[in-house]
Amino acid sequence: MRGIPRRGLQGGDGGGLLPGRPHAGRSGRSRSSAAPVDATLSQNVRAHGLRRSRYRGLARTHVQHVLTAMTCNVARIADWIDTAPKTRRRATHFRTLCSATA
Repeated sequence: MRGIPRRGLQGGDGGGLLPGRPHAGRSGRSRSSAAPVDATLSQNVRAHGLRRSRYRGLARTHVQHVLTAMTCNVARIADWIDTAPKTRRRATHFRTLCSATA
């Protein structure tokens, strides 16, 4: 088959893992800190097309990723503003004072 040459594993170390070292995800640390990062990456891949770059070159690709992150943040802020609060907050002392005098 002609075209792009296929590359195999380099060094035969099992895909980059060295013998005697803990495997990724099994080092004893919880994955709870990685969950928000995975969710953000998944949202950017599915909603904003982050998997493929439309530019060639590292600098332009970086600009595209920064703009994609800004788009994701704007979408999250718009969703946050658009939703109503789940619970009604209690009135502060200042608000109670203002409504009593009015």
